[in-house]
Amino acid sequence: MSDWTAFGRVDADGTVYVKTAEGERVVGSWQAGAPEEGLAHFARRFADLVTEVNLTEARLTSGAADANHSLATVRRIRASLAEAHVVGDIDALAARLDKLATVAEEKAGEAKAAKEAARSEALARKTALVEEAEKLAAESTGWKTAGDRLKEILDEWKTIRGVDKKTDGELWKRFAAARDGFTRRRGAHFASLDSQRKQAQTVKEELVAEAEKIKDSTDWVSTANQLKNLMNQWKAAPRASKEAEQKLWERFRAAQDAFFTRRSEVFSARDNEQRANLERKQALLVEAEALDVEGDPKGAQAKLRDIQAQWHEAGRVPREAAAGLERRLRAIDDKVREVMDSAWRRTSREDNPLLAQMRAQVAEAEERLARAQAAGDARRVKEAEQALASKRQFLQLAEQAG
Repeated sequence: MSDWTAFGRVDADGTVYVKTAEGERVVGSWQAGAPEEGLAHFARRFADLVTEVNLTEARLTSGAADANHSLATVRRIRASLAEAHVVGDIDALAARLDKLATVAEEKAGEAKAAKEAARSEALARKTALVEEAEKLAAESTGWKTAGDRLKEILDEWKTIRGVDKKTDGELWKRFAAARDGFTRRRGAHFASLDSQRKQAQTVKEELVAEAEKIKDSTDWVSTANQLKNLMNQWKAAPRASKEAEQKLWERFRAAQDAFFTRRSEVFSARDNEQRANLERKQALLVEAEALDVEGDPKGAQAKLRDIQAQWHEAGRVPREAAAGLERRLRAIDDKVREVMDSAWRRTSREDNPLLAQMRAQVAEAEERLARAQAAGDARRVKEAEQALASKRQFLQLAEQAG
């Protein structure tokens, strides 16, 4: 430490003086001991001021202290020097404080500018967040995404400092209003959606009930069309709530599966049966086409009638094969008829076997009528009379043709 005592003196009555460029001035009185001790006491006071200035300068230079606070300290110490009760180089300390004040003023200006910039940036950030929130509240229909973003905006909002209280309050009111508006709009949307889902649930419950009512039907074509129509209505209807939609769909699908599974089983069995019938009819055709129509027309006719009886007993065949089979059988029948007609025309009326057969049938019908009349059964009499009249008519037509 410098010997600050060189800047002071103590006179004979104990008055202590400090020397400055403007001359000496009284800083105190020392009566407690030797003059040197008095000067050392007041020099230590000056050293304390120097220490405070050093500390202030160091904190200001390092940026650890607020520039405005450092400037206030420098100004306080500088103002106190004129009446400070110290002994030391007051002029040098004053000059040093003046320079330090200039530095502190510059740094305070820089700090103020930085603070203003930070405030402007913070204001711009919060304003941008408010505007984004207001846009989300007014336009967004991505409810979850927008809701999550509003939470993120709030979290970011809390990290922003530096906006003056009044402006910050006004921005917060806008943000809060936007968030509340979004919440109300989202609530109204989901309330409407809930209402729609309830209506959709009612519609789909009716569709399920209709499907379950007809699932056991054996009217395969009509019911299949009905179920397809119900499916189209299902697709066109809005969705119910997730849980209700799933349960109703399971019931609706089960009803469809029940019907179409049974139909498939029936169609499969029918197809198998028709394929077997096809094989049987193909075998009958082979047999019919092998008949010796020209050599033995009467025998061919008898065998063909037997084949035709078996043909009808065989049942249905696949649709795509039916027409071809019938054409082939009809061709054989036509051939037999043609040969038989030709043989009949070559035979005399009395020898014609067909006429003989028809006369026998008339005689048999007359006997049945007689038995019915003998029994007194009016219903049988009526039926016998009708049958006899029909057979006589055919016999008459055949005799006229011969």
